Amino acid sequence: MKIKKNDNIIVIAGKDKGKTAKVVKAIPKDNLIVVEGVNMKKKHERARKANSKGQIVEKAMPIHVSNVMLLEGKKGVRVGKKEIGGKSVRISRKSGKEI
Repeated sequence: MKIKKNDNIIVIAGKDKGKTAKVVKAIPKDNLIVVEGVNMKKKHERARKANSKGQIVEKAMPIHVSNVMLLEGKKGVRVGKKEIGGKSVRISRKSGKEI
């Protein structure tokens, strides 16, 4: 998976298309990522204590990594890999710069 935690991304498909945000969590096993403010769902939580009330909480749910692109400047770029000095690094396909 070429998108990692703390990357800035742009959503290219789905109901949040066009939004830019930061990756909060990556789940490489399932090719999913959690992005702050994207794919928000309402979750009903029940009361935990006797005197408290239940509430509705908005929670960011995972989206598939194929629905996002890495952000470089103001546009999305494809990500490639290149070996530099024995280490594999991510590069931008558009500019060839190291990410």
